[in-house]
Amino acid sequence: MENKINAHNNILELIGNTPLVKLNRVAENLIGNFYAKVEAFNPGHSSKDRIANFIIEEAERKGLLKPGSTIIETTSGNTGFSIAMVSIIKGYKCILAVSSKSSPDKIDMLRSMGANVFVCPAHVAPEDPRSYYEVAKRLHQETPNSIYINQYFNSLNTEAHYRTTGPEIWKQTNGNITHLIAASGTGGTISGTAKYLKEQAQIVGAEVKIIGVDAYGSVLKKYHETKLFDKKEIYPYRIEGLGKNLIPTATNFEVIDRFVKVTDEDSAHTAREISKKEGMFVGYTSGAVFQAVKQLNEEGEFDEKSNVIIIFSDHGSRYMSKIYSDEWMKNQGFLDDKRVEQTPEIQFIK
Repeated sequence: MENKINAHNNILELIGNTPLVKLNRVAENLIGNFYAKVEAFNPGHSSKDRIANFIIEEAERKGLLKPGSTIIETTSGNTGFSIAMVSIIKGYKCILAVSSKSSPDKIDMLRSMGANVFVCPAHVAPEDPRSYYEVAKRLHQETPNSIYINQYFNSLNTEAHYRTTGPEIWKQTNGNITHLIAASGTGGTISGTAKYLKEQAQIVGAEVKIIGVDAYGSVLKKYHETKLFDKKEIYPYRIEGLGKNLIPTATNFEVIDRFVKVTDEDSAHTAREISKKEGMFVGYTSGAVFQAVKQLNEEGEFDEKSNVIIIFSDHGSRYMSKIYSDEWMKNQGFLDDKRVEQTPEIQFIK
């Protein structure tokens, strides 16, 4: 008898084809139809699996990676986890320069995946030798047989989403998408997805509006509107994987129609709201993106025929010590007399 087992060869075969899920209770007072593209269903629990696998396979195809090579990257956590995961399967070493703004949960996960982690101060200029950009460059120069992914300035970041996320959403919506709302950090997710969706919409004579979500303390929104890089826009903020203090070339500003800024506090509460109302344990940026949806709804952006696709980029388990910690929320001033929402207390039976 032939031994036939229906199984994947390895975990990388699970990347992509993430589900689209209708949002119900959390969107009940909004005008339109709202659907989440749940990227936590990737094996590394975030959309960054797509770019890690794609960029590494392209490097292999070009002969840039050889047995025993080391992959180096800057990351707020998610890309690093995905690179570490792919490196394990493909047999490469992994070194990550991580922003100190990254949650302890993310940093511990990276170490658990065998990555060598360098934690760099978050609130320094990109050209500062302590910044995670400069530390990654230095590590690349000092490490023989290494490549530096450099997701912020790597066009393959955008290409990965053009080839996967965009086609998936177009197929899942049967082309009936009117809006795409996504966080913009490196810009790869929103740019690649938007380019594909706009191309397909043009073919059928439709229109898709692309809206990026930015953080207060980031330069992206103003740069999109004025083409000016204004350092006065830069100040510390807490959301990870959203906004930037530089202009990533991976961001195609031409395919983005507008940006909306959200606050750290609103985004944290909205993430917790999604978890409690939809049973979807989402990350900080997912809360930020849906907070932007709320603000857009108040502006009258949507109507009854709007089909709004929202990218939920990662999983809430990476923020247990941050937005899902009442203590952290209190320390940030996010839980006060006006917002006393807390998780239920643990009750010990003696």
